[in-house]
Amino acid sequence: MNSTKLISKLFLPRLKELALYDTAAESIQEQVFNRLILQAVHTEWGKKYDYNSIKSYEEFKKRVPIQSYDDIKPYVERLRMGEQNLIWPSRIQWFAKSSGTTNDKSKFLPVSKEALKDIHYRGGKDCITLYFQMNPESRFFSGKGLILGGSHSPNLDSKHSLVGDLSAILIQNINPLVNLVRVPGKKVALMSEWDCKIEKIAQETIHQNVTNLSGVPSWFLVLIKRVLEITGKQTLEEVWPNLEVFFHGGVSFAPYREQYKQLIKSEKMHYVETYNASEGFFGIQNDLSDPAMMLMIDYGIFYEFISMDELCKENPEACCLADVELNKNYAMVISTSCGLWRYMIGDTIKFTSKNPYKFVITGRTKHFINAFGEELIIDNAEKGLAKACNATGAQVNEYSAAPVFMDKNAKCRHQWLIEFAKMPDSIDHFAAILDASLKELNSDYEAKRFKDIALQPLEVIVARKGLFHDWLKEKGKLGGQHKVPRLSNTREHFEKMILLNK
Repeated sequence: MNSTKLISKLFLPRLKELALYDTAAESIQEQVFNRLILQAVHTEWGKKYDYNSIKSYEEFKKRVPIQSYDDIKPYVERLRMGEQNLIWPSRIQWFAKSSGTTNDKSKFLPVSKEALKDIHYRGGKDCITLYFQMNPESRFFSGKGLILGGSHSPNLDSKHSLVGDLSAILIQNINPLVNLVRVPGKKVALMSEWDCKIEKIAQETIHQNVTNLSGVPSWFLVLIKRVLEITGKQTLEEVWPNLEVFFHGGVSFAPYREQYKQLIKSEKMHYVETYNASEGFFGIQNDLSDPAMMLMIDYGIFYEFISMDELCKENPEACCLADVELNKNYAMVISTSCGLWRYMIGDTIKFTSKNPYKFVITGRTKHFINAFGEELIIDNAEKGLAKACNATGAQVNEYSAAPVFMDKNAKCRHQWLIEFAKMPDSIDHFAAILDASLKELNSDYEAKRFKDIALQPLEVIVARKGLFHDWLKEKGKLGGQHKVPRLSNTREHFEKMILLNK
Protein backbone atom coordinates (compact mmCIF):
# COMPACT_ATOMS: atom_id res chain seq x y z
CA MET A 1 0.00 0.00 0.00
CA ASN A 2 1.20 3.52 -0.83
CA SER A 3 1.26 5.22 2.59
CA THR A 4 1.68 8.60 0.90
CA LYS A 5 -1.81 8.31 -0.61
CA LEU A 6 -3.27 7.97 2.88
CA ILE A 7 -1.16 10.78 4.36
CA SER A 8 -1.87 13.11 1.41
CA LYS A 9 -5.56 13.17 2.36
CA LEU A 10 -4.57 15.25 5.40
CA PHE A 11 -3.53 18.00 2.97
CA LEU A 12 -6.88 18.18 1.11
CA PRO A 13 -8.48 20.85 3.36
CA ARG A 14 -5.55 23.15 2.62
CA LEU A 15 -6.09 22.69 -1.12
CA LYS A 16 -9.60 24.10 -0.71
CA GLU A 17 -8.13 27.18 1.00
CA LEU A 18 -5.53 27.61 -1.72
CA ALA A 19 -8.28 27.46 -4.34
CA LEU A 20 -9.52 30.82 -2.99
CA TYR A 21 -6.33 32.41 -4.35
CA ASP A 22 -8.05 32.39 -7.76
CA THR A 23 -11.08 34.43 -6.76
CA ALA A 24 -10.51 36.23 -3.45
CA ALA A 25 -6.85 37.33 -3.46
CA GLU A 26 -7.48 41.01 -2.75
CA SER A 27 -9.88 40.20 0.10
CA ILE A 28 -7.39 37.74 1.60
CA GLN A 29 -4.62 40.33 1.54
CA GLU A 30 -6.90 42.92 3.14
CA GLN A 31 -7.57 40.51 6.01
CA VAL A 32 -3.82 39.94 6.46
CA PHE A 33 -3.22 43.70 6.49
CA ASN A 34 -5.89 44.35 9.14
CA ARG A 35 -4.62 41.52 11.34
CA LEU A 36 -1.00 42.72 11.22
CA ILE A 37 -1.94 46.31 12.05
CA LEU A 38 -4.16 45.23 14.94
CA GLN A 39 -1.47 43.00 16.43
CA ALA A 40 1.15 45.77 16.42
CA VAL A 41 -1.00 48.60 17.81
CA HIS A 42 0.67 48.60 21.24
CA THR A 43 4.26 48.17 20.10
CA GLU A 44 6.68 51.09 20.11
CA TRP A 45 6.47 51.16 16.32
CA GLY A 46 2.67 50.99 16.34
CA LYS A 47 2.45 53.92 18.75
CA LYS A 48 4.95 55.95 16.73
CA TYR A 49 2.82 55.68 13.60
CA ASP A 50 -0.52 55.57 15.47
CA TYR A 51 -1.58 52.18 14.15
CA ASN A 52 -4.71 52.42 16.28
CA SER A 53 -6.14 55.01 13.89
CA ILE A 54 -5.11 53.32 10.61
CA LYS A 55 -8.27 52.13 8.91
CA SER A 56 -7.08 51.64 5.32
CA TYR A 57 -4.09 50.75 3.19
CA GLU A 58 -3.99 54.32 1.83
CA GLU A 59 -3.59 55.72 5.38
CA PHE A 60 -0.86 53.17 6.11
CA LYS A 61 0.98 54.05 2.90
CA LYS A 62 0.89 57.78 3.62
CA ARG A 63 1.94 57.43 7.24
CA VAL A 64 4.69 54.80 7.22
CA PRO A 65 7.74 55.36 5.00
CA ILE A 66 9.42 52.64 2.93
CA GLN A 67 12.13 50.97 5.02
CA SER A 68 15.59 49.64 4.24
CA TYR A 69 17.71 47.57 6.60
CA ASP A 70 19.62 50.67 7.66
CA ASP A 71 16.27 52.20 8.72
CA ILE A 72 15.29 49.27 10.95
CA LYS A 73 18.81 48.50 12.20
CA PRO A 74 18.44 50.58 15.43
CA TYR A 75 15.38 48.51 16.38
CA VAL A 76 17.21 45.27 15.55
CA GLU A 77 20.17 46.25 17.73
CA ARG A 78 17.87 47.03 20.65
CA LEU A 79 16.03 43.73 20.19
CA ARG A 80 19.33 41.85 20.16
CA MET A 81 20.22 43.50 23.47
CA GLY A 82 17.04 42.17 25.07
CA GLU A 83 14.42 44.93 24.62
CA GLN A 84 11.01 43.72 23.44
CA ASN A 85 7.69 44.98 22.09
CA LEU A 86 9.48 47.35 19.74
CA ILE A 87 8.27 46.32 16.27
CA TRP A 88 6.24 43.20 17.15
CA PRO A 89 4.37 42.29 20.36
CA SER A 90 5.70 38.77 21.01
CA ARG A 91 9.21 38.01 22.25
CA ILE A 92 11.84 37.96 19.51
CA GLN A 93 15.09 36.13 20.27
CA TRP A 94 15.96 34.56 16.91
CA PHE A 95 17.64 36.53 14.12
CA ALA A 96 18.24 35.24 10.61
CA LYS A 97 21.70 36.19 9.42
CA SER A 98 21.66 37.34 5.83
CA SER A 99 24.12 38.96 3.41
CA GLY A 100 24.99 42.49 4.39
CA THR A 101 24.44 46.03 3.19
CA THR A 102 26.87 48.70 2.08
CA ASN A 103 27.59 49.54 5.72
CA ASP A 104 27.41 46.08 7.32
CA LYS A 105 28.90 42.67 6.60
CA SER A 106 25.67 40.98 7.68
CA LYS A 107 22.03 41.76 8.28
CA PHE A 108 20.19 40.31 11.30
CA LEU A 109 16.51 39.91 10.47
CA PRO A 110 14.07 39.32 13.35
CA VAL A 111 12.18 36.01 13.38
CA SER A 112 9.13 35.80 15.65
CA LYS A 113 7.35 32.64 16.78
CA GLU A 114 4.35 33.73 14.70
CA ALA A 115 6.51 34.02 11.60
CA LEU A 116 7.97 30.56 12.12
CA LYS A 117 4.50 29.04 12.31
CA ASP A 118 2.45 31.17 9.89
CA ILE A 119 5.09 31.93 7.27
CA HIS A 120 8.06 29.58 7.09
CA TYR A 121 6.65 26.25 8.31
CA ARG A 122 3.39 26.95 6.53
CA GLY A 123 5.34 27.47 3.35
CA GLY A 124 7.06 24.12 3.78
CA LYS A 125 3.73 22.36 4.29
CA ASP A 126 2.25 24.09 1.25
CA CYS A 127 5.16 22.88 -0.89
CA ILE A 128 4.09 19.33 -0.09
CA THR A 129 0.39 20.14 -0.52
CA LEU A 130 0.88 21.59 -3.99
CA TYR A 131 3.32 18.85 -4.98
CA PHE A 132 0.75 16.17 -4.16
CA GLN A 133 -1.72 18.01 -6.38
CA MET A 134 0.83 18.04 -9.22
CA ASN A 135 1.93 14.44 -8.66
CA PRO A 136 -0.92 12.31 -7.28
CA GLU A 137 1.18 9.14 -7.66
CA SER A 138 3.87 10.43 -5.31
CA ARG A 139 5.53 8.12 -2.79
CA PHE A 140 6.99 11.09 -0.94
CA PHE A 141 6.56 9.65 2.57
CA SER A 142 7.98 6.24 1.72
CA GLY A 143 11.43 7.63 2.58
CA LYS A 144 13.11 10.71 4.00
CA GLY A 145 13.78 14.27 2.96
CA LEU A 146 17.35 15.54 2.65
CA ILE A 147 17.53 19.20 3.67
CA LEU A 148 20.75 21.07 2.97
CA GLY A 149 20.78 24.23 5.05
CA GLY A 150 23.01 26.64 6.93
CA SER A 151 24.37 26.82 10.43
CA HIS A 152 24.18 28.68 13.70
CA SER A 153 26.48 31.65 14.06
CA PRO A 154 28.14 33.17 17.12
CA ASN A 155 25.86 35.51 19.04
CA LEU A 156 28.41 38.27 18.58
CA ASP A 157 27.99 40.91 21.29
CA SER A 158 24.61 39.83 22.62
CA LYS A 159 23.66 37.19 25.18
CA HIS A 160 19.96 37.90 24.62
CA SER A 161 19.66 36.72 21.01
CA LEU A 162 20.29 33.61 18.92
CA VAL A 163 21.65 33.94 15.40
CA GLY A 164 21.75 31.56 12.46
CA ASP A 165 21.00 31.08 8.81
CA LEU A 166 17.23 30.89 8.34
CA SER A 167 17.46 27.19 7.46
CA ALA A 168 19.30 26.54 10.73
CA ILE A 169 16.65 28.41 12.71
CA LEU A 170 13.95 26.31 11.07
CA ILE A 171 15.79 23.05 11.83
CA GLN A 172 16.41 24.12 15.44
CA ASN A 173 12.75 24.96 16.08
CA ILE A 174 11.06 22.26 14.00
CA ASN A 175 8.51 19.85 15.45
CA PRO A 176 10.49 16.81 16.72
CA LEU A 177 8.18 14.50 14.74
CA VAL A 178 9.48 16.02 11.49
CA ASN A 179 12.98 14.80 12.39
CA LEU A 180 11.68 11.27 11.87
CA VAL A 181 11.28 11.95 8.14
CA ARG A 182 14.31 14.12 7.43
CA VAL A 183 18.09 13.73 7.21
CA PRO A 184 20.79 14.47 8.22
CA GLY A 185 20.58 14.54 12.01
CA LYS A 186 20.40 17.93 13.70
CA LYS A 187 24.02 17.87 14.87
CA VAL A 188 25.35 17.45 11.33
CA ALA A 189 22.72 19.72 9.78
CA LEU A 190 23.82 22.64 11.96
CA MET A 191 27.58 22.23 11.47
CA SER A 192 29.33 25.47 10.54
CA GLU A 193 32.41 24.12 8.71
CA TRP A 194 31.00 23.72 5.21
CA ASP A 195 33.49 21.30 3.64
CA CYS A 196 33.33 18.99 6.66
CA LYS A 197 29.55 19.30 6.72
CA ILE A 198 29.24 18.17 3.09
CA GLU A 199 31.39 15.12 3.84
CA LYS A 200 29.38 14.21 6.95
CA ILE A 201 26.03 14.60 5.16
CA ALA A 202 27.22 12.48 2.25
CA GLN A 203 28.45 9.71 4.53
CA GLU A 204 25.31 9.81 6.68
CA THR A 205 22.77 9.74 3.85
CA ILE A 206 24.16 7.38 1.18
CA HIS A 207 22.48 4.38 2.82
CA GLN A 208 19.19 6.17 3.52
CA ASN A 209 16.02 5.97 1.43
CA VAL A 210 15.91 9.59 0.26
CA THR A 211 12.79 10.58 -1.70
CA ASN A 212 13.05 14.37 -1.70
CA LEU A 213 15.64 17.16 -1.60
CA SER A 214 15.35 20.76 -0.36
CA GLY A 215 17.95 23.47 -0.75
CA VAL A 216 19.95 25.80 -2.98
CA PRO A 217 20.82 24.26 -6.41
CA SER A 218 24.44 25.41 -6.48
CA TRP A 219 25.28 23.96 -3.06
CA PHE A 220 23.33 20.76 -3.67
CA LEU A 221 25.46 20.10 -6.75
CA VAL A 222 28.52 19.98 -4.51
CA LEU A 223 26.84 17.42 -2.24
CA ILE A 224 25.51 15.31 -5.12
CA LYS A 225 28.93 15.08 -6.76
CA ARG A 226 30.49 14.03 -3.45
CA VAL A 227 27.81 11.36 -2.95
CA LEU A 228 28.57 9.97 -6.42
CA GLU A 229 32.31 10.03 -5.73
CA ILE A 230 31.91 8.06 -2.50
CA THR A 231 29.52 5.50 -3.96
CA GLY A 232 31.15 5.18 -7.38
CA LYS A 233 27.73 5.56 -9.01
CA GLN A 234 27.07 7.51 -12.22
CA THR A 235 23.63 8.88 -11.40
CA LEU A 236 21.87 9.81 -8.18
CA GLU A 237 18.94 7.43 -8.67
CA GLU A 238 21.46 4.58 -8.39
CA VAL A 239 22.08 5.80 -4.84
CA TRP A 240 18.52 6.83 -4.02
CA PRO A 241 16.20 4.88 -6.37
CA ASN A 242 13.04 6.44 -4.88
CA LEU A 243 14.15 10.06 -5.30
CA GLU A 244 11.34 12.02 -6.95
CA VAL A 245 11.44 15.76 -6.20
CA PHE A 246 13.83 18.64 -5.54
CA PHE A 247 12.37 21.76 -3.88
CA HIS A 248 14.88 24.41 -4.86
CA GLY A 249 15.30 28.14 -4.34
CA GLY A 250 17.78 30.83 -3.45
CA VAL A 251 19.25 31.16 -6.94
CA SER A 252 17.91 30.64 -10.44
CA PHE A 253 17.76 26.98 -11.44
CA ALA A 254 18.33 27.75 -15.12
CA PRO A 255 22.16 27.57 -15.16
CA TYR A 256 22.09 24.22 -13.33
CA ARG A 257 19.20 22.44 -15.05
CA GLU A 258 21.30 20.53 -17.61
CA GLN A 259 23.78 19.36 -14.98
CA TYR A 260 20.94 18.01 -12.85
CA LYS A 261 19.53 16.19 -15.87
CA GLN A 262 22.87 14.47 -16.31
CA LEU A 263 23.23 13.57 -12.65
CA ILE A 264 19.58 12.53 -12.18
CA LYS A 265 18.28 10.83 -15.32
CA SER A 266 15.12 9.34 -13.84
CA GLU A 267 11.97 10.36 -15.72
CA LYS A 268 10.03 10.45 -12.45
CA MET A 269 12.22 13.27 -11.07
CA HIS A 270 10.44 16.59 -10.52
CA TYR A 271 11.76 20.08 -9.80
CA VAL A 272 9.66 22.58 -7.83
CA GLU A 273 10.85 26.16 -7.41
CA THR A 274 10.22 27.98 -4.15
CA TYR A 275 10.84 31.54 -3.00
CA ASN A 276 11.85 31.27 0.63
CA ALA A 277 14.07 34.08 1.93
CA SER A 278 15.26 35.19 5.35
CA GLU A 279 12.47 37.78 5.32
CA GLY A 280 9.66 35.36 4.52
CA PHE A 281 8.23 32.59 2.35
CA PHE A 282 6.70 34.20 -0.72
CA GLY A 283 6.10 31.78 -3.58
CA ILE A 284 5.72 28.16 -4.69
CA GLN A 285 5.55 26.70 -8.17
CA ASN A 286 2.14 25.04 -8.55
CA ASP A 287 2.38 23.82 -12.16
CA LEU A 288 5.37 21.79 -13.35
CA SER A 289 4.85 23.08 -16.90
CA ASP A 290 4.87 26.74 -15.82
CA PRO A 291 8.04 28.24 -14.26
CA ALA A 292 6.06 31.00 -12.52
CA MET A 293 5.37 30.70 -8.80
CA MET A 294 2.10 31.35 -7.00
CA LEU A 295 2.27 34.28 -4.55
CA MET A 296 1.41 32.97 -1.09
CA ILE A 297 -1.10 35.56 0.07
CA ASP A 298 -2.62 34.19 3.30
CA TYR A 299 0.56 33.97 5.36
CA GLY A 300 1.61 36.68 7.80
CA ILE A 301 2.79 38.89 4.93
CA PHE A 302 1.19 41.95 3.36
CA TYR A 303 2.63 42.80 -0.04
CA GLU A 304 3.28 46.07 -1.83
CA PHE A 305 5.02 46.70 -5.13
CA ILE A 306 7.07 49.57 -6.55
CA SER A 307 7.46 49.84 -10.32
CA MET A 308 11.03 50.24 -11.49
CA ASP A 309 10.42 53.74 -12.88
CA GLU A 310 9.39 54.83 -9.35
CA LEU A 311 12.26 53.13 -7.57
CA CYS A 312 14.83 55.87 -8.13
CA LYS A 313 12.56 58.58 -6.69
CA GLU A 314 13.03 59.95 -3.17
CA ASN A 315 9.50 58.92 -2.18
CA PRO A 316 8.53 56.10 -4.53
CA GLU A 317 4.84 55.33 -4.94
CA ALA A 318 3.85 51.77 -4.06
CA CYS A 319 0.71 49.85 -4.91
CA CYS A 320 -1.04 46.87 -3.35
CA LEU A 321 -1.74 43.57 -5.07
CA ALA A 322 -5.00 44.71 -6.63
CA ASP A 323 -3.25 47.39 -8.71
CA VAL A 324 -0.30 45.50 -10.18
CA GLU A 325 0.05 45.06 -13.95
CA LEU A 326 1.16 41.94 -15.76
CA ASN A 327 4.62 41.72 -17.35
CA LYS A 328 5.95 44.75 -15.50
CA ASN A 329 8.99 44.73 -13.22
CA TYR A 330 8.33 45.57 -9.57
CA ALA A 331 10.45 45.81 -6.45
CA MET A 332 8.72 43.90 -3.67
CA VAL A 333 7.89 45.53 -0.33
CA ILE A 334 6.60 43.53 2.65
CA SER A 335 5.03 44.00 6.07
CA THR A 336 5.20 40.84 8.18
CA SER A 337 4.56 39.16 11.51
CA CYS A 338 8.31 39.49 12.17
CA GLY A 339 7.82 43.22 12.64
CA LEU A 340 9.16 44.25 9.26
CA TRP A 341 7.05 47.19 8.08
CA ARG A 342 7.04 48.37 4.47
CA TYR A 343 10.42 46.69 4.14
CA MET A 344 12.03 46.58 0.69
CA ILE A 345 13.66 43.16 0.44
CA GLY A 346 15.72 43.92 -2.67
CA ASP A 347 14.16 41.47 -5.14
CA THR A 348 12.35 42.36 -8.36
CA ILE A 349 9.51 40.29 -9.78
CA LYS A 350 7.15 40.28 -12.75
CA PHE A 351 3.57 39.01 -12.61
CA THR A 352 2.47 36.56 -15.29
CA SER A 353 -1.06 35.87 -14.02
CA LYS A 354 -3.72 37.30 -11.70
CA ASN A 355 -5.97 34.27 -11.24
CA PRO A 356 -4.14 33.26 -9.14
CA TYR A 357 -1.37 35.83 -8.81
CA LYS A 358 1.75 34.18 -10.23
CA PHE A 359 5.17 35.69 -10.80
CA VAL A 360 8.77 35.10 -11.81
CA ILE A 361 11.82 36.58 -10.08
CA THR A 362 13.58 38.95 -12.46
CA GLY A 363 16.52 40.10 -10.34
CA ARG A 364 17.68 42.26 -7.49
CA THR A 365 17.26 46.00 -7.03
CA LYS A 366 21.03 46.18 -6.47
CA HIS A 367 22.18 43.34 -8.74
CA PHE A 368 22.07 44.80 -12.24
CA ILE A 369 24.36 46.58 -14.68
CA ASN A 370 23.34 50.06 -15.71
CA ALA A 371 26.75 51.68 -16.15
CA PHE A 372 25.90 52.96 -19.64
CA GLY A 373 22.09 53.07 -19.59
CA GLU A 374 21.73 49.42 -20.64
CA GLU A 375 19.62 48.35 -17.59
CA LEU A 376 20.71 44.72 -17.77
CA ILE A 377 18.90 42.60 -15.15
CA ILE A 378 19.42 39.03 -13.97
CA ASP A 379 16.44 37.76 -15.95
CA ASN A 380 18.17 38.94 -19.15
CA ALA A 381 21.43 37.33 -18.05
CA GLU A 382 19.88 33.94 -17.26
CA LYS A 383 18.00 33.76 -20.55
CA GLY A 384 21.01 34.93 -22.54
CA LEU A 385 23.25 32.32 -20.91
CA ALA A 386 20.67 29.61 -21.62
CA LYS A 387 20.66 30.49 -25.33
CA ALA A 388 24.47 30.57 -25.47
CA CYS A 389 24.67 27.19 -23.73
CA ASN A 390 22.11 25.64 -26.08
CA ALA A 391 23.98 26.95 -29.13
CA THR A 392 27.45 25.87 -28.02
CA GLY A 393 26.88 22.76 -25.90
CA ALA A 394 28.22 24.54 -22.81
CA GLN A 395 27.15 24.19 -19.19
CA VAL A 396 27.64 26.95 -16.64
CA ASN A 397 28.50 26.30 -12.99
CA GLU A 398 28.74 29.88 -11.71
CA TYR A 399 29.12 33.35 -13.19
CA SER A 400 29.46 37.02 -12.37
CA ALA A 401 29.49 40.07 -14.62
CA ALA A 402 30.55 43.71 -14.23
CA PRO A 403 31.20 46.73 -16.46
CA VAL A 404 34.55 47.90 -17.78
CA PHE A 405 34.06 51.66 -17.70
CA MET A 406 36.94 52.52 -20.00
CA ASP A 407 40.12 50.64 -20.80
CA LYS A 408 43.40 52.04 -22.18
CA ASN A 409 41.84 52.15 -25.65
CA ALA A 410 38.81 54.11 -24.38
CA LYS A 411 36.58 51.08 -24.87
CA CYS A 412 33.63 50.26 -22.59
CA ARG A 413 32.15 46.78 -22.30
CA HIS A 414 30.83 44.11 -19.97
CA GLN A 415 33.11 41.41 -18.62
CA TRP A 416 31.67 38.01 -17.75
CA LEU A 417 33.62 35.69 -15.47
CA ILE A 418 32.21 32.20 -16.06
CA GLU A 419 33.08 28.86 -14.49
CA PHE A 420 31.99 26.20 -16.96
CA ALA A 421 30.93 22.70 -15.98
CA LYS A 422 31.31 21.92 -19.69
CA MET A 423 33.31 24.19 -21.96
CA PRO A 424 31.64 25.60 -25.11
CA ASP A 425 32.88 24.64 -28.58
CA SER A 426 34.46 28.11 -28.70
CA ILE A 427 34.65 30.89 -26.12
CA ASP A 428 34.39 33.51 -28.87
CA HIS A 429 31.30 31.79 -30.27
CA PHE A 430 29.75 31.58 -26.80
CA ALA A 431 30.42 35.28 -26.17
CA ALA A 432 28.95 36.26 -29.54
CA ILE A 433 25.77 34.25 -28.93
CA LEU A 434 25.41 35.69 -25.42
CA ASP A 435 25.90 39.22 -26.73
CA ALA A 436 23.37 38.74 -29.53
CA SER A 437 20.86 37.18 -27.13
CA LEU A 438 21.12 40.11 -24.73
CA LYS A 439 20.37 42.46 -27.62
CA GLU A 440 17.23 40.45 -28.40
CA LEU A 441 16.14 40.41 -24.77
CA ASN A 442 16.90 44.01 -23.81
CA SER A 443 16.26 46.98 -26.11
CA ASP A 444 18.36 49.30 -23.94
CA TYR A 445 21.34 46.97 -24.22
CA GLU A 446 20.75 46.72 -27.96
CA ALA A 447 20.69 50.51 -28.30
CA LYS A 448 23.94 50.93 -26.37
CA ARG A 449 25.57 48.23 -28.49
CA PHE A 450 24.52 49.90 -31.77
CA LYS A 451 27.56 50.00 -34.05
CA ASP A 452 29.76 49.47 -30.94
CA ILE A 453 29.63 53.20 -30.28
CA ALA A 454 28.71 53.31 -26.58
CA LEU A 455 29.35 49.70 -25.65
CA GLN A 456 31.74 47.17 -27.17
CA PRO A 457 31.01 43.44 -27.50
CA LEU A 458 31.06 41.69 -24.15
CA GLU A 459 34.12 39.73 -23.03
CA VAL A 460 34.01 36.25 -21.48
CA ILE A 461 36.78 35.29 -19.06
CA VAL A 462 36.99 31.61 -18.20
CA ALA A 463 37.12 31.06 -14.44
CA ARG A 464 39.24 28.25 -13.09
CA LYS A 465 37.45 25.36 -11.44
CA GLY A 466 36.48 26.22 -7.88
CA LEU A 467 37.10 29.97 -8.21
CA PHE A 468 33.72 31.07 -6.85
CA HIS A 469 33.90 28.46 -4.08
CA ASP A 470 37.27 29.88 -3.06
CA TRP A 471 35.99 33.47 -3.23
CA LEU A 472 33.04 32.66 -0.97
CA LYS A 473 35.32 30.72 1.39
CA GLU A 474 37.70 33.68 1.62
CA LYS A 475 34.73 35.85 2.62
CA GLY A 476 33.52 33.25 5.16
CA LYS A 477 30.33 32.67 3.18
CA LEU A 478 30.39 29.03 2.13
CA GLY A 479 27.05 27.22 2.05
CA GLY A 480 23.69 28.18 3.48
CA GLN A 481 21.98 30.99 1.61
CA HIS A 482 25.17 32.72 0.49
CA LYS A 483 25.29 33.42 -3.22
CA VAL A 484 27.68 34.67 -5.86
CA PRO A 485 26.71 38.21 -7.00
CA ARG A 486 25.55 37.67 -10.57
CA LEU A 487 25.52 41.25 -11.84
CA SER A 488 27.20 44.25 -10.30
CA ASN A 489 27.21 47.91 -11.29
CA THR A 490 30.72 48.31 -9.85
CA ARG A 491 33.90 46.24 -10.06
CA GLU A 492 34.46 45.90 -6.30
CA HIS A 493 33.75 42.15 -6.04
CA PHE A 494 34.72 41.41 -9.63
CA GLU A 495 38.29 42.64 -9.27
CA LYS A 496 38.85 40.38 -6.25
CA MET A 497 37.51 37.43 -8.21
CA ILE A 498 39.85 38.22 -11.11
CA LEU A 499 42.82 38.29 -8.73
CA LEU A 500 41.84 34.89 -7.32
CA ASN A 501 41.53 33.53 -10.86
CA LYS A 502 45.22 33.99 -11.61
